[in-house]
Amino acid sequence: MDSLNQFFIEYGYWGMAMASFLAGTFVPFSSEAVMGALLVTTDMNPMLTIISGTLGNVMGSMFNYYIGRIGSVEQISRWMHVKEKRLVRTRNYVEKKGSWIAAFSFLPIFGTAISISLGILRANVWGVMFWSFVGKFLRYVVVASSAIALR
Repeated sequence: MDSLNQFFIEYGYWGMAMASFLAGTFVPFSSEAVMGALLVTTDMNPMLTIISGTLGNVMGSMFNYYIGRIGSVEQISRWMHVKEKRLVRTRNYVEKKGSWIAAFSFLPIFGTAISISLGILRANVWGVMFWSFVGKFLRYVVVASSAIALR
């Protein structure tokens, strides 16, 4: 994993965006580790790092959203090795909340299910994008602030 993190670090803002895209999808990856390493070991602008991370992570969530739009619960369960019961439970919960629940799509494991469920439910794409941006931006502000404090 260290060599993979190093790859993303070498690409700066683009690396941050790529790492956060992967972390925003169903791929288990820590964009927080990349952001922390970038901000502790380089002179990168914290706000640009936060923005590149946020945009990449939102794109990852939207990738999940469109997987939900094109697939059924059964197909998604099979393709992504997510228990159907978890997807159904999350879909039912998300259906009651609406697109603002996308603000919590940064949560490990649940975030993927939230994004996919919003796609299955065909939630308003602009609302999903907006609320995903809000949640992910705030999370990266906390991560960046913690990393900067370590300098």
